[in-house]
Amino acid sequence: MRKKWVKGYEGRFAAPPRGDDGHVMSLHLRSLIPVHRSALEARRDVAEDDRAEPSRANGGGGGDGEGRRQKILAVASGGGHWVQLLRMLPAFDGQEIVYVTTLPSYRQFVAPARFYTVCDANLWTKLRLVRMAAKICWVLLRERPDVVISTGAACGYFALRAGRWVGASTIWVDSIANVEKLSLSGRKVGPYADLWLTQWPHLARPEGPRYEGAVL
Repeated sequence: MRKKWVKGYEGRFAAPPRGDDGHVMSLHLRSLIPVHRSALEARRDVAEDDRAEPSRANGGGGGDGEGRRQKILAVASGGGHWVQLLRMLPAFDGQEIVYVTTLPSYRQFVAPARFYTVCDANLWTKLRLVRMAAKICWVLLRERPDVVISTGAACGYFALRAGRWVGASTIWVDSIANVEKLSLSGRKVGPYADLWLTQWPHLARPEGPRYEGAVL
């Protein structure tokens, strides 16, 4: 289902469509994210203690003070995953956003923000999955984001899993293309997401994922 929906739309969906109707999810995210700040703060305290960085421990550029911009690591594969990610970014207005995706050509749509690419991979390309995971871990260690958000697919899964290790708050929004059931990555990443969302109400469950609207 997802492959059929994305095929042929890489260029058309490289930048977000115009209009306000696609930003419903971003409005929900803006109100929902503070609910999970306690989880972020607790894990960041542990991560900072482990890293033993005195400047952060003493409040010099660290912590989650109100005056500090949050660093958001926004991760998505190409095609529909990418455009859905961009449609949610108004939720992070005023914050520092760093991008990770699988297509170098997308840099032009987010310049001059920092931008990284990883190889595309799936279950049938195991070695590429390892390379992808290693690159994402490197990005996370270099950037130390406060929040990791992804719409999928494999690169987002690895980013959320590894994001927990560096004390980041994690958000997964399953692709709108997954109408009948959650994506494989979406099902597996649930336990590691502080905020776990689907864009279809009939896929929401009391234990998660939640439904808070759609981006397209």
